[in-house]
Amino acid sequence: MKATIWHNPACGTSRSALAILRETPGVDIKVIEYLKTPPTREMLAALYARAGITARAGLRTRNSPAAELCAELALKDASDSAILDAMMQHPALIERPLVETEMGVRLCRPAEKVREIL
Repeated sequence: MKATIWHNPACGTSRSALAILRETPGVDIKVIEYLKTPPTREMLAALYARAGITARAGLRTRNSPAAELCAELALKDASDSAILDAMMQHPALIERPLVETEMGVRLCRPAEKVREIL
């Protein structure tokens, strides 16, 4: 099975999800550090659609700099389209980790949610 994880090595939850992937036999893992190589707007929207969540549900709103950016960009009542635009400008606003396999896509918070698509 192939798995792609949009990962931030500074995030404990992201590291935990990656560890679960690495501990699962037969999983070929592609790690993308999304802060260095963010997904395109279209790809991110497609990932959220496959995960069954909105862009708002995928918006990181806690901790700096995300909390400050949300307030600065007035994202509290923004549309999903505006949120996606903000995420493209500031990838730190993308909640992580996102994991994709042929079984689906999950925003793995908590990290154990990755097991749903393995």
